[in-house]
Amino acid sequence: MFIYPETFTVEKPEKTSQQLTGALGENLAADFLVGKGFELLHRNWRSGKSEVDIIASKEGMLHFFEIKTRRDKHFGLPETKVNTAKLLQLKKGAEAYLVQYPQWKFIQFDIISINLEAGKSPEIFMINDVF
Repeated sequence: MFIYPETFTVEKPEKTSQQLTGALGENLAADFLVGKGFELLHRNWRSGKSEVDIIASKEGMLHFFEIKTRRDKHFGLPETKVNTAKLLQLKKGAEAYLVQYPQWKFIQFDIISINLEAGKSPEIFMINDVF
């Protein structure tokens, strides 16, 4: 017979450097959007297997943002990582969101690409209305 100790805790694994880069990129994107007049509604909104990095609104339009961040351009620009499968997941997330919040009549899908090359200011590039 196994006796459980009185206290049992499971430590969360530390975040990987990719997760830390992604979190930093999302924070920079959120600040960027607020500076551009967007109202942030949700960050990392989830429904089932779908996740939307940022959901924001501006002038009656609901925006679903995919954020991609890289530390250098060695393997290409961050936005090149947004492939068809990723866009499909973004669309599925938006559909689930609109079931919960059906008041939105105008929606748009956007990408924010962030490059964090060492020694340089972050480069933030927004691609509007990707489909």
